[in-house]
Amino acid sequence: MARLLYRLGFGAHRRRLAVVLLWLVVLVGTAIGATTLAGATANSFAIPGQESTTALDKIKEQFGSGGGATARVVVKAPDGQQLTAPENAQKIVGLVRELGALPGVTSASNPLDPQAPTVNPQQDTAYSTVTYQAKAGEVTEEQRTALTEAVTDARAGGLTVEVTGEAAQAPPHIGGAAEVIGVVVALLILALTYGSLVVAGMNLLTAAVGVGIGALGITIATGFMDLQSTTPILAAMLGLAVGIDYALFIINRYRQELRRGLDVGEAIGTAVGTAGSAVVTAGLTVVIALAGLAVVGIPFLTQMGVAAALTIVVAVLVAITLVPAVLSYLGKRALPRKQRTAPAERADAHERGFYQGWIGGITRNRVVALLLSVVALGAVALPVTSMQTTLVQTPAEDSTQARADRLLARGFGEGFNGPLVVLFEGSQAVGTATRAAESVRGVEDVALVTPPVPNADGSAAMLTVIPKSGPTSEATEHLVTALRDRLAEVDGATAYVTGTTAVSVDVAVALDEAMPVYLALVVGLALVLLVLVFRSLLVPLVGVLGFLLTIGASLGATVAVFQWGWLADAVNLDTTGPLLSLTPILMVGILFGLAMDYQIFLVSRMHEAHHRGGSPRDAITTGFRQAAPVVVAAALIMFSVFAGFVPAGEGPIKSIAFALAVGILVDAFVVRMVLVPAALALLGEKAWWLPKWLRWLPALDVEGTDLDDQPGAATRERPRAEVGSA
Repeated sequence: MARLLYRLGFGAHRRRLAVVLLWLVVLVGTAIGATTLAGATANSFAIPGQESTTALDKIKEQFGSGGGATARVVVKAPDGQQLTAPENAQKIVGLVRELGALPGVTSASNPLDPQAPTVNPQQDTAYSTVTYQAKAGEVTEEQRTALTEAVTDARAGGLTVEVTGEAAQAPPHIGGAAEVIGVVVALLILALTYGSLVVAGMNLLTAAVGVGIGALGITIATGFMDLQSTTPILAAMLGLAVGIDYALFIINRYRQELRRGLDVGEAIGTAVGTAGSAVVTAGLTVVIALAGLAVVGIPFLTQMGVAAALTIVVAVLVAITLVPAVLSYLGKRALPRKQRTAPAERADAHERGFYQGWIGGITRNRVVALLLSVVALGAVALPVTSMQTTLVQTPAEDSTQARADRLLARGFGEGFNGPLVVLFEGSQAVGTATRAAESVRGVEDVALVTPPVPNADGSAAMLTVIPKSGPTSEATEHLVTALRDRLAEVDGATAYVTGTTAVSVDVAVALDEAMPVYLALVVGLALVLLVLVFRSLLVPLVGVLGFLLTIGASLGATVAVFQWGWLADAVNLDTTGPLLSLTPILMVGILFGLAMDYQIFLVSRMHEAHHRGGSPRDAITTGFRQAAPVVVAAALIMFSVFAGFVPAGEGPIKSIAFALAVGILVDAFVVRMVLVPAALALLGEKAWWLPKWLRWLPALDVEGTDLDDQPGAATRERPRAEVGSA
């Protein structure tokens, strides 16, 4: 692989203009495609084949519902008054008339309509259902603004008016101030690492090209399939982080070769052949982890994983083609001015004293370092034992959506915001639903059961069950199970329980069942890959066990902040509650790939030093001393990118970005910088042991030892370690 990538890098140098133009054409083409072909994204999660999803499809078929997006405009009378008072009733009629005339609205219900009132028994709280022609996710910004302005105008009459619902919810966005700050921090870290703002900008620019193509490609895909609104943001966040890091490793390797006296073309070829080999291998582990999400059998999760994996593929291709082409234009200007004409240096000329002292302390006190890191990470992971998950997203505390939900909860009960729907289907559906209603009223946590609503031919009927508890509470989740157990015994019709909470329960169960299978597949494939890279069994095993501690600590910290509310102000958290059901499995997939990146970049240096005759302890010291600086820079960059999505993050992105940011810090600075070197020092020579019956396995040359035979190898000093040198 090293020789192939050497030729690819050297070819990019010789045909730099063609390579740059090709990537620009691809970028412009995807931008045009995204502008003309983009569709809407979805905000709902469902799994085909689950009871709740099947019921929703049947309701749409039997009752013709599920058309346009809806919003609820909630109205509360002034203290001591009722909405049915003539003066307030007149204001409501005027509000309903204005809502019905808004752009894109097909109807707005009157909450005081005697035929279908939607006012509470105290007659001080009511709501109007505003239905749009557009489907969920397709309501335009102008239409949402018009709705918000109508609600604001209605408050002038003395009524309390708020709005909630899917039609009022803006889609997640990319490019806020916090995200920009994260990118600026990454640029500063790059500038400090390189000592050059020009090279730092070039690194960031090439990464932006890759993430731009990936994100725009996903936007094009929304015109042909239903994608979740979090998919483009997740792919952009991950693609930007790895794009910067992958370019960083290759640029640093190129600068190292220039310092050793190679000409520009040979330095580029060698950089791509060595650091590029590690980039391809590391990228492959991320792709395996993300594409492996397909095995859980959940379509929207598969889409997220595949979309993010394709963005990683683009980032790798950019790193091994566009980056060397741009480096060719920079030439020796990639070095600080004083180093451009300096004599050739040894491989260890820029080894740093801090890292030498650090690794010396770890190897001398390896038992203490190993125990302390394990105990510390175990303590941070303790909150995982109380982790709760849900798909029901809680709006920001000070938003109109949250205020509307509180008004509805106070006026109609906590469970009004998360009703359950029971569908009966069969020749005796109506009669069965009528009898079952009495039985359902006796179930614990049921506040109200509406009379059955039959379809046109009486072959189906629906009951609406209002729980006493809120939609994110455990009591409501238990109610879903209790209803299904109770209704499994009814005769004369088939019963289905659905609704937002029921969908959440079904997805959570499916994810829990899929997690062991997913972990076994991803960890198994990655172990095989790492065995091929390091020609060892224990080194990959140490890396994977360290990753499990990373996952525990990352999830534990996320639970403590987002569920318990610890340090909530530090992350600009508006409200606490269960984690999004997708967070654990997405975090496992993404962090596993990134953790193996650091394992490859750091331990491959140790592996090469040992391969060239160094003792186990000397190999650890040499490899760490030369690889740690660039791994630290890469981790800080990735942390800053992920952390930039936390303060202003919306919905599921906030908690996922926080978990990833914490995971990067823990994995890079505790697991890879402390635990792994300490464990390898304890293992000694056994760390690099490979059984005889496995020595037939092919070797992946990520250190580039095959490049000794390339032109120019005889005229330069062969470095003791290759990948990621600063």
